[in-house]
Amino acid sequence: MPSRPDRRLPSDRLLTVLTCPLCPSGLARADGALRCADRHTFDIARHGYVSLLTGRRRAASADSADMVRSRASFLRAGHYEPLVRTLAGAAAELAPPDATVLDAGSGTGHYLAAVLDALPEAMGLGLDSSAPALRAAARAHPRGEAVGWDVWQPWPVRTGCADLVLNVFAPRNGPEFHRVLRPDGALLVVTPTARHLRELRSPLGLLAVDPRKEERLRRTLAAHFRPARTEPLEYAMSLTPEDVAGLVTMSPAARHVEPAELRRRVGELPAPVRVTASFVVSVYRPAGH
Repeated sequence: MPSRPDRRLPSDRLLTVLTCPLCPSGLARADGALRCADRHTFDIARHGYVSLLTGRRRAASADSADMVRSRASFLRAGHYEPLVRTLAGAAAELAPPDATVLDAGSGTGHYLAAVLDALPEAMGLGLDSSAPALRAAARAHPRGEAVGWDVWQPWPVRTGCADLVLNVFAPRNGPEFHRVLRPDGALLVVTPTARHLRELRSPLGLLAVDPRKEERLRRTLAAHFRPARTEPLEYAMSLTPEDVAGLVTMSPAARHVEPAELRRRVGELPAPVRVTASFVVSVYRPAGH
């Protein structure tokens, strides 16, 4: 029988950031769990993350194990490495070396880990509602922590604790971004453009990206943030059929095509296929500061 991995306990620094989701109290370690002064208790998973989701706060949907496996494999292959480098470079400019970094909708923790590498004394906290993603995120970086939470809900995080908030292809909760950031902090957002994966849309039946996505992002954040800068990033990827299948499967787009039909359509593509990766990397500052 394989041995169980050692349980990784949340760091002392994480406990200065988290709050109980059921009351205003802080959290402390207690018998393999986190517990507040009112004795609300949340188990620490053996994989090292802790889920604070309870009852009505449970997320309606979350990434499946197949989606997470596909995403981890695709990202390990380096296809989004230019984006990873761009995020790391931006983080090094925007945040101090000992920053507290929150990643809203962190997935496997891949982008947060790159940012933590660029900030040598920083602590990172990834929030996600998917248990398979949290298992990966808890192992992504020695200074990264993973907590189960629905980012649409008010976060179990102290006000003004973060130097940097990451939001990479994830839901955007503007009021919570603003609340948790320090007045001099920054929000770093990545969105796909209308050109992203354009070569795959018609042959695979993928949903198109709204060409007004960046405009909608600014409207969503306008009440709480002012735009500081925007950086386009576009390049060509050379993908095998296996890469393409993983790319589609790792996103919600996979839910719109039956697996057998997706395999058939992918099999009809040339090998390798040249695919456009196209993003906008945006920096926002809290309004009023």
